[in-house]
Amino acid sequence: MNEVASHTGQQRQSANAKKLGFFARIIAFFKQSLAEFKKVQRPTGEELWKMFVTVVSFLIIVMIFVAVLDVVFNQAVFWVFG
Repeated sequence: MNEVASHTGQQRQSANAKKLGFFARIIAFFKQSLAEFKKVQRPTGEELWKMFVTVVSFLIIVMIFVAVLDVVFNQAVFWVFG
């Protein structure tokens, strides 16, 4: 029964979207976007700092990994091609 009700609701929404004009759909889009932005939960200072440290740490680890690979491949190329 729920599938039928949700399917009917989807048909009504698509029918309403077809009835709206071009500019009305644009306005509806911006209204819905603003409503979603109001729902966004912003991180606290502590959470933001933890995320920052996590990203920077990950970047440093990846940089070290790439640097080691670079040195290894550089030595291998010099060894092969002399």
